Amino acid sequence: MLYLVEDFYSIQGEGKFVGTPSLFFRFGGCNLRCPNFGEYFIQGKKVFGCDSIQAVSKELFGKKWRAIEKMEELQEILDSHLEHLDFKPHVVLTGGEPLIYWNDKILYAFVEYLVREGFIVTIETNATIAIDFERYEAYKDVIFAMAVKLSNSGERYEKRVNKEAIDAIVKNTGYSFFKFTLSRSLVEFRAYEEIVDIVGEYPEVEVFCMPLGDRLEELKKHDKAVAEFCMIYGFIYSDRLQVRLWNREKRR
Repeated sequence: MLYLVEDFYSIQGEGKFVGTPSLFFRFGGCNLRCPNFGEYFIQGKKVFGCDSIQAVSKELFGKKWRAIEKMEELQEILDSHLEHLDFKPHVVLTGGEPLIYWNDKILYAFVEYLVREGFIVTIETNATIAIDFERYEAYKDVIFAMAVKLSNSGERYEKRVNKEAIDAIVKNTGYSFFKFTLSRSLVEFRAYEEIVDIVGEYPEVEVFCMPLGDRLEELKKHDKAVAEFCMIYGFIYSDRLQVRLWNREKRR
């Protein structure tokens, strides 16, 4: 079953297309937990994980997830947003981890529709799930924002890095890019070595580094260190514009 957590129109806050008006479809479910990324108090419980915890924890938020039973439901959501626009925004499929549904017939039909209609589509993924690009060719026309997790996520290397999946994305798509979340402490120790281990075979692929933090005060703890890190090693600094503009406001 395909689950949609939320859909909203905003600007892309991270990576290659920062500042671009975009329509987001956030899907529920993830194969990682990233316990070191954040601490939240939800329904009286202390929960650890990413800043999209509502799309990760089915236990806590599953009742709010919408089960999508046919592709036309997603198309109708898309059309409802387009009624108010005079142009085609970028479409971002995010999560959670949307690629847990990569071969789901509903999601794939939606991807095919978006590509056929000329939308620029980005899938935000942790790049741990291998796609069969030969059988599912529409993915070749998608841009993948590969947010591969580093050790500061709290996940084991074997679980967070799948070089076969990364290689398939790089070799089958154009304009895909890497996007890493860095903390000050990781920058000071082994961030460069961890990143090079992942991207070293792909010098043609852009590498964006952004500071950890889903709150403005947390972002400011890491932003300058990450910016200076990028200046030293030639990576591209990406702010988290949605945090800078709206802090923790929902649907941004």
